[in-house]
Amino acid sequence: MYKNLVAALAAACCFSSPAFSQTTAPATDPLKVGFVYVAPLTDAGWVRQHEEGRKAVEAALPGKVKTTFVENVPEGADAERVIRDLAQQGNKLIFTPSFGYMEPTLKVAKDFPDVKFESVTGYKTAPNVAVANARYYEGRYLAGIAAGRMTKTHIAGYVAGFPIPEVLQGINAFTLGMRSVDPKAQVKVVWLDAWFDPPKERDAAMTLFNQDVDVIAFHTGSTAVMAAAQERGRMAVAYHSDMRRVAPDAQIVAVTHQWGGYYTERARAVLDGSWKSGSVWGGVKEGMIRVGDFGPKVPKAVQDEVLARQRDIAAGKLQPFRAAVDVRDNEGHVVIPRGAALTDPQILQMNWLAEGVQGKLVRAGS
Repeated sequence: MYKNLVAALAAACCFSSPAFSQTTAPATDPLKVGFVYVAPLTDAGWVRQHEEGRKAVEAALPGKVKTTFVENVPEGADAERVIRDLAQQGNKLIFTPSFGYMEPTLKVAKDFPDVKFESVTGYKTAPNVAVANARYYEGRYLAGIAAGRMTKTHIAGYVAGFPIPEVLQGINAFTLGMRSVDPKAQVKVVWLDAWFDPPKERDAAMTLFNQDVDVIAFHTGSTAVMAAAQERGRMAVAYHSDMRRVAPDAQIVAVTHQWGGYYTERARAVLDGSWKSGSVWGGVKEGMIRVGDFGPKVPKAVQDEVLARQRDIAAGKLQPFRAAVDVRDNEGHVVIPRGAALTDPQILQMNWLAEGVQGKLVRAGS
């Protein structure tokens, strides 16, 4: 700022000094950074957390970056068009945080080799495309502990978008966490085939509440499930964001995603020329997942237990998919032998539902 002021004064009153003009460094334009959001920007949810990440980049790198975003962009052809537009507008770093943006991102990246792309929740890289994701399942396991301690009916509900590995990881970790403190616990799942559809999310929650569900979790993009729980006097696990504003009595805990640190690090890498393609999968230890924001119904003993297990995960003492006893799927097959732990490739390819989950996966050709 001080150099800019000096330069401005020189231009105004001392423009005839050649010595001064030779020593003045040219102004550097800020790095233009684009974000694409798969749903509308609301007060809470998946998109809100990425928006908080965008704002964190601006706060951490004032004057060095200029960010923009486009919201409510469907996966597919629309996504490719928007990503391409952002590249054509001079954005040199573009974040595309939705699984269905992966292929459109790769396609656009081929035509803009000088632009860096970050495919968040994707898994395919390219020289100018990096991938990043969070170990959401770690937070789900901890939320399951809270749900298991709080339930009276021993039946939880789960409203889920699509049966992709990321969602299955969450359902299974939640179930394993819940059954670690309540062995009788059952989890009923409703599939929506949508990431963001508030009316369908609400209807699914109400259906589950009519089936003795007294605590509910979800993997969708709005606050509709939380609002339904508040309306029905049931308990709920917030996802993506703290949602106590929507469900002050219903929320027992929140699993929140923290993107600001990662986004800032990647923008800084572009600025200093150190950006490289790669794959990051961070969780509680890396600060990308956090569990907390307990509601008023949760006893301190339960809060302390959940937070202690969170510290254990951060320290590597607890792994949700490490088995003290044989872990079986809901068809009776052993999927994690006693004493074993799933590798990252196995977790990333998860295609089963844990014992205690009511329902089946609909697979291609079945």
